[in-house]
Amino acid sequence: MERLICVAIGYLFGLFQTGYIYGMINHVDIRKHGSGNAGTTNALRTLGWKAGAITFIGDCLKCVLAVVLVRFIFVDSSHVELLAIYAGLGAVLGHNFPFYLNFKGGKGIASTAGLILAVNPLMFLIVAIVFVGIVWFTQYVSLGSLIIMVLFVIQVVIYGQMGGFGLTNGELYEFYAIAIALAALAFWRHWANIKRLVAGTENKTDLRKIGKKS
Repeated sequence: MERLICVAIGYLFGLFQTGYIYGMINHVDIRKHGSGNAGTTNALRTLGWKAGAITFIGDCLKCVLAVVLVRFIFVDSSHVELLAIYAGLGAVLGHNFPFYLNFKGGKGIASTAGLILAVNPLMFLIVAIVFVGIVWFTQYVSLGSLIIMVLFVIQVVIYGQMGGFGLTNGELYEFYAIAIALAALAFWRHWANIKRLVAGTENKTDLRKIGKKS
């Protein structure tokens, strides 16, 4: 029951579609432009740096807030960190599948970044550096997104095996399973991007050119 409550809390936070809301304030439904996605990358390409930054921060923050709330509610639980990642899972699901937008949201990378930040700021710093480096040199946001999801799972396992989460073995494996599920969900949501990457037809995002947009 605790786990379901945490997923539900996360889902409610995830329903705040930053890119969609920002776009509508500016009379633009970003789901009708570019990739048709309501996430950071499409906001960046469609409306420029400011929109991309605001969308990323909003989508990242909503997951952080969900985790913080769950930690506050279940502060006395011996497996609060496990409940926290369930909240993160819920936030990603809410972001990807918002019921009031016909379940058409984003791909969950920024929200997962918020989860990584809430889990361990050092992990977040590492994935952020790797992501920016990959996108800067390859201009493929999708490639950077997929690589950091794999890196997230690796970091979680290493940190968990070092005793960082304070969980029992069973709880730890459950934690790993959720991290792997989040990565699998990201790969599924990026399936079309993966096919284009293999074919060499994936859309590129030149951060320097986008920087010229307002």
